[in-house]
Amino acid sequence: MAYVFYPRPAKLTDKDTIVLAEFTNTTGDAVFDETLRQGLAVQLQQSPFLSLISDERIRRTLPLMNQPADARLTPQIAQGVCARTGSAAVLEGSIAALGSQYVLGLRATACTNGDILADEQAQAARKEDVLGTLTQIAIRFRTRVGESLATIEKHSMPLEEATTTSIDALKAYSAAMAIVGPRRIPLLQRAVELDPEFAIAHAHLGFRFSSVGESALARQSLLKAYQLRHRASNVERFYIDTLYDRDVTGNMERELRTLEAWAQSYPRDTNAINLPAGLALTSTGQYELAIAQTEKTLALDPDSPNGYASQARNLLLANRPDDALRTFSRATARKLESVELLLIPYLVASLKGDDEQLARTAAAARKTTELEDIIAHLEALAAARSGRLQDARRMSAVPVEIAQQSGRRERAGLFEAGRAVWEAFYGNAAAARQSASRALALGKFREVDYAAAFALALSGDLPQARALAENLAREFPEDTSVQFMYLPTLRALFSLNAGEPAAAIQALQIASRYDLALGRLGFVGRFGGLYPIYVRGLAYLAAHQPAKAAAEFQRIVDHRSIVLVDPMDALARLQLARALALSGDAVKAKSAYSDLMTVWKNADPDIPVLKAARAEYARLP
Repeated sequence: MAYVFYPRPAKLTDKDTIVLAEFTNTTGDAVFDETLRQGLAVQLQQSPFLSLISDERIRRTLPLMNQPADARLTPQIAQGVCARTGSAAVLEGSIAALGSQYVLGLRATACTNGDILADEQAQAARKEDVLGTLTQIAIRFRTRVGESLATIEKHSMPLEEATTTSIDALKAYSAAMAIVGPRRIPLLQRAVELDPEFAIAHAHLGFRFSSVGESALARQSLLKAYQLRHRASNVERFYIDTLYDRDVTGNMERELRTLEAWAQSYPRDTNAINLPAGLALTSTGQYELAIAQTEKTLALDPDSPNGYASQARNLLLANRPDDALRTFSRATARKLESVELLLIPYLVASLKGDDEQLARTAAAARKTTELEDIIAHLEALAAARSGRLQDARRMSAVPVEIAQQSGRRERAGLFEAGRAVWEAFYGNAAAARQSASRALALGKFREVDYAAAFALALSGDLPQARALAENLAREFPEDTSVQFMYLPTLRALFSLNAGEPAAAIQALQIASRYDLALGRLGFVGRFGGLYPIYVRGLAYLAAHQPAKAAAEFQRIVDHRSIVLVDPMDALARLQLARALALSGDAVKAKSAYSDLMTVWKNADPDIPVLKAARAEYARLP
């Protein structure tokens, strides 16, 4: 009676982690390969009590065991992963045919002593019943290892409802999740073809499209996932809601609230902890908060490449370049890599003006296929910043061509839009209009539209710029970047063109809360940050308030770590010098002109704005 009525000690705790091994499939039916493990993972990830070691972390651990990163996770290899990650148990599954029926089994084994913590079996009468049986056996397992009935009842959506009723669609999805990067896209597309109502597959497909810069395609997939989110588990709904606001509505504040709720419900889910340090906090200028989030991520997963990458990027943006390099070194020491991490040494070298290190890091980055176009884009921006416009024009064609060859037209459009903007900054109106037109033809979407509209407005082509602005306002009424950064900046430029500087200053008031933010354009395009400050400075100059104008341009110079290689930095220095001269401070004006001439020391000699700057410098007393 005591054995029955007194509670038994829990086999696992809410601090333990589990390694999920591959299913042993002796049915001879390949449709169960990978599929049942993925299905079980979906079931167990609903639990706020249990925590699975992520596939990403497993892929990073296997090479340390002299195994390929994609090695099949047999029970024996899983035990090694368990030991290396400090996990508590290995969970292995099996499926066997019994006549026309199927027998499913689950066994949890303690990593330290090999004790069996749970051993479950169940039968499925037909192939179509296997997923339902897997749900039942997973719930029994959760009960056996110590999870409360209350959380099981709250977080135990059947697998067919949380994923798909199609085992073939689940197989395609499982195969996609077993690999990394853009290679997932065709398999995820296959999964949603087999089951158009497969919500989480649509979500992951949208995320993959977003990662390669195809936001229009991403938006389509994520909108579909959002419409189908009732067919997803609680944790998957958090993921879908996050991506929906991240890439569809653009409402960063609501995305952060979703992530907060996600982290409260699943405090050991590294996605919930690390995602805020990406677009949501970084694009809105909350760099120190983002750094704090990455510390939480790395406490949960000390080998998270995304955690280190987000931390390094935000440290750099917060003007802590040495700390950013230390984070990069910590990741390198752990043999971790990511596209973002590889850019950190280049950006730090650019910030410090270390030309030798800049050349070395650029050459190293170009060896990575995924970085080939972005490093070429950054080098073109840097050349334009230094006034080497002929080099910049030649270099800017490279990332556009690379992106086009890989079928990423929107990404190509963004690179071309970057050229349109710096041509406009240098007063090359005709070239700016041509590049803006090419950019819009390549990939007309949110960031491309804004960058093109900015270049056109700066070049005096108001009708097309206004049309683009009106489209942004109509299509993205909730978007944080659009409503608080893009539109105020464009409206201010329209007012300046109309000779109404006071109206321009007024239009930019709403942008002041995000003055030091990158915006989405700065996050994905590496240019466009602090443009509202720049235009506000122009407005103060036009309003004959040079002291206030100088204060605005000085803010840009003081936050070079946010601007980095954006050519706007050079033009902000020019406008700072002019504002100081107009305010009567010749000493500071000379210093500002001198700084500008250092930036432009290798500039093309025939640039009109450079000639004008030199003449202005020479006239100072």
